[in-house]
Amino acid sequence: MKGFGSNSNSSSGSSSKGAAVDTLIGRQTEVLGDVRFSGGLHVDGKIKGSVTTIGTDKAAHLSVSETGAIEGDVRVPTMMLNGTVTGDVRATEKLTLAAKARVTGNVYYKVLQMESGAMINGQLMFEGADQFAALTHQKLGEAKAEPKMLEIQEGRRAKLG
Repeated sequence: MKGFGSNSNSSSGSSSKGAAVDTLIGRQTEVLGDVRFSGGLHVDGKIKGSVTTIGTDKAAHLSVSETGAIEGDVRVPTMMLNGTVTGDVRATEKLTLAAKARVTGNVYYKVLQMESGAMINGQLMFEGADQFAALTHQKLGEAKAEPKMLEIQEGRRAKLG
């Protein structure tokens, strides 16, 4: 991950689309409270609160360096994580987890890129195209026989115990 302002001498061809940094939270900075942003936000410090985008800015990008930490839920279109998040992460477009990324919470994603060494302590949940959502709702409708199976299993446990 390149440092803040690193694209002043080069065209930054290796960075992802829309990765321009508009706001920087430095290493020695701790933000207490929710953060709402548009454009690009880079976190080297600590945020104790949720992080979300303002409105429906699909170009918004959050990057968290290996020294960065967020204690709260994150909801952004695109995120590059190499630090820690304690809370749920929802990336509506793309989530990239670098080698030192640590997430303690559920991860909701559309596209996930994960390097070796990254760790998630929670559930991974795909939130893709509408066709998948329709299939999920269909399957939930068909699963109405499931409570009977649970009753039978509970009855078996009672007989065994």
